[in-house]
Amino acid sequence: MLTQQEYLALDATDMSHGLKRGDFTPSDLIALAIEQAQKINPSLNAITSECYEKARQNAAELDKAKSRQSMVAGLPFLIKDLSPLDGQLQSNGSRLFQGFMATRSSSIVQKYLDAGLVILGKTNTPEFGLTLTTEPVANGATRNPWNLDFSTGGSSGGAAAAVAAGIVPVAHATDGGGSIRIPASCCGLFGLKPSRGLTAIENDLGDCWSGMSVGHVVSRSVRDSALFLDVVTLAEANLFPKPATPMRFTESISKIPDSLRIAVQEKHPFGEPIDSECLKALEKTMQLCGSLGHHIEEIEHPVDHKAATAAMNTLVCIHTYQSIKKRLDELDTDLEAADLETSTRQMAQMGTRFSAIDYLKARETLRAEEIKMRAFHAHYDVLLSPVLTKTTAKLGWLDMNAQELSEYSARYRSYSGFTALYNGTGQPSASLPLYSDENGLPIGVMATAAWGNDALLMQFARQLEEAEPWPLLAPLANAE
Repeated sequence: MLTQQEYLALDATDMSHGLKRGDFTPSDLIALAIEQAQKINPSLNAITSECYEKARQNAAELDKAKSRQSMVAGLPFLIKDLSPLDGQLQSNGSRLFQGFMATRSSSIVQKYLDAGLVILGKTNTPEFGLTLTTEPVANGATRNPWNLDFSTGGSSGGAAAAVAAGIVPVAHATDGGGSIRIPASCCGLFGLKPSRGLTAIENDLGDCWSGMSVGHVVSRSVRDSALFLDVVTLAEANLFPKPATPMRFTESISKIPDSLRIAVQEKHPFGEPIDSECLKALEKTMQLCGSLGHHIEEIEHPVDHKAATAAMNTLVCIHTYQSIKKRLDELDTDLEAADLETSTRQMAQMGTRFSAIDYLKARETLRAEEIKMRAFHAHYDVLLSPVLTKTTAKLGWLDMNAQELSEYSARYRSYSGFTALYNGTGQPSASLPLYSDENGLPIGVMATAAWGNDALLMQFARQLEEAEPWPLLAPLANAE
């Protein structure tokens, strides 16, 4: 029988191999995942709705199955609360959706179900995934398992906390402006935002923020990220062009990349100061890359960040209102009366004021910047930068309901600035948990590659992981 400590020592790939060998059963894994959740989640508030009994039933059925649907079949898993799971509560981090029950599963969630993953529940997210920390009024704050006084980042903060605390080895996450990479950085995980068009998304522009938002996972290891990327990679193009991919990412990551041309962005695109600890992490990563034979060059970023940021803001505001409008109609209410957080209401109101021409101009702007990045990557394989400008913020520092929203906006701007561009340009981008600050909190460094070069980016990440292994769990995971 697998012990709790043995469970915590396994990543998803180890669990998959153990199931194949018959070392343990899906029911063994699910029992230990639920035990860890019941022990740890009261401190974290990572899981906002659970379906443990159904998970036990599904695991028991898999125990009896003669074959597995996929390499991930029987593994414990969690879904971010922005993606529908048929028959499960879905709050979207909002009081507006209190008691809402999903009647369908999203495309990516259905992929997970078809692969035989055992879903334990839904993870916490800020309201509609709109900020860099996970502290919604509806569900309360998720706490960082490295230090409970600190933020997990957002918007996949519940997912990151659950993985770092050992509840599950991998959890579903989404990224529309940094929402995989930022929580990965704050919680010491590997977080890849895949190329636009590579993975399953919803079948309309609204649900994927016009292609800026993509789904994948946060994981402890690069190989686990590859394992789950194989699950959700599309067989053929859907809303957007699909990049060429290897037959299996799990096989391609073992290749050691040749000497890469690595560009480094050390300056904030809007001139905001960057903490010395974040710059130190970037500098150490540059040194590590140099020791591995890669060529390093500091550069001035080619993109017009001001234009790109304004365009992305237009699209996010439009889609925020679009995602709320149907619920407002169901409840026979309007934006002014709706039970929304202050910043969300403001963004939705802005969304009502943009025209179709504004929408098209925003799409055209981002397309122009995408072309610039394509030309840039003809000269550079990888671009390194910080993930965030500051070390992980304390809970309460970034308040979507601040009386002075100008203060919230200023703090948001001073904390971010690096991640969102690659949602606009559609490139693969990842947070690497290589270092920590003087207080022991993780600091991620971001690596970005050309559109469609997900395999190369993961080979590079795997090379760094092996050269400088990172801790797989936060201390709280082993707390009594």
